[in-house]
Amino acid sequence: MTEVNPQKVSAPEADEQARVEAAAVAPPGPGGGRLTLGRIGEARHLGLLIALALLAAVGLITAPDTFATTSNMVSLLALASTIGVITVGSTFVIIGGGIDLSVGAVMALASVWATTLATQAYGPVVMAICAILVGTGAGLVNGFLISYGRMVPFIATLAMLVAARGLAQRMSERRTQLVSQDNSALVELSTTRVLGLPLLVYIFAVVVIIGWLILNRTTFGRRTYAVGGNPEAARLAGIDVRRHTMLLYALSGLCCGIAAVIIMARTTTGSSTHGDLYELDAIAAVIIGGTLLTGGRGTIIGSILGLLIFTVITNLFILNGLNTSDQLIAKGLIIVVAVLLQRRSLQTAT
Repeated sequence: MTEVNPQKVSAPEADEQARVEAAAVAPPGPGGGRLTLGRIGEARHLGLLIALALLAAVGLITAPDTFATTSNMVSLLALASTIGVITVGSTFVIIGGGIDLSVGAVMALASVWATTLATQAYGPVVMAICAILVGTGAGLVNGFLISYGRMVPFIATLAMLVAARGLAQRMSERRTQLVSQDNSALVELSTTRVLGLPLLVYIFAVVVIIGWLILNRTTFGRRTYAVGGNPEAARLAGIDVRRHTMLLYALSGLCCGIAAVIIMARTTTGSSTHGDLYELDAIAAVIIGGTLLTGGRGTIIGSILGLLIFTVITNLFILNGLNTSDQLIAKGLIIVVAVLLQRRSLQTAT
């Protein structure tokens, strides 16, 4: 018989992948890894809910006649829907260790491309498909440059931000393109209500549910945590890190395309000015929701709660007639506080 050297026996690649993916979702730490991080996540979600409740109380006190009205709540959810879909995509990218600064510009480009006369001639379904394909294509370009071109995500997506915004301006000649009456079915996503809510709010809810299922119940989600937590360990375990990273940016672009459909329905236009500073709102919502900027940890639920907090703050400033500059200052302070609390929670966990 041939003697087997025990040092040469290694675990199957699939087993090693599963081990790395499981370790990324539940990294070791005092108190038992998964339980510790689970408690941190639950505590953060509870804190976000408390903050949301406090903001609602402020709204009831400062604008009692307008804040709690049905029309204002519907407007708030409609506003959250557009940025919310983008936030889902940004959550995946940031958990995977990246960043996407181009989401607002890509959404604008998708809306302009879908509302050109040539595209509108084919009807609302083709317009929606066009917007989604344009967004996904831009995301694939980002992912390719970062994964295979080895560009820094910040630089690659910053370049896409500038290029997409410029292309949108060139295509529209800096004019707002109206959705024609023949394509009113697209606008009905905003005007048609089911149980008192516009259809676009249900689109947002579906995107959130699908995003949560992918992140928490699929191999793709586990690998996203693994790649963001330790890309080298993920690579050694057999995960194709470059391909996975490219798919994450494609997913972000897909969400931008869906958001373009929503904003076209809300505004009945396609414009190169759509999505201005949306990237900052989306990234801020993800950070407030507890996702690490370095990757490897985060939740869809936390990001959506962070988004709702930002949306309510914006709504309160509008209802109380406060200056937009003050609103931006308040958002900046919230981001700083969120990052400081994030660092403190990490130090406590370790």
